[in-house]
Amino acid sequence: MGDAGEGLVDAESRLAERMDEVEQERRKAREAVKGGDPELAHEIESCRLARTELQRQLERTGNKVRKTQLSKAIAELDRRVTKLST
Repeated sequence: MGDAGEGLVDAESRLAERMDEVEQERRKAREAVKGGDPELAHEIESCRLARTELQRQLERTGNKVRKTQLSKAIAELDRRVTKLST
């Protein structure tokens, strides 16, 4: 019974961390719009949404090869967002 409680706490912790990350990414996207480049903001938001979907797939898959593919794709999206944000 105690293990189930720990799993719930871990899941809540991961959820809270992810929500913080999403909020930070949204702030960056809004700042890009304020800077006057809506196309840049759109691209950042697109990458953010794609990353969210890939992260969801990564959490659900059991295939090691697919996990590797998804991890690389997420890393590439993170690299693009970083490049676009600077």
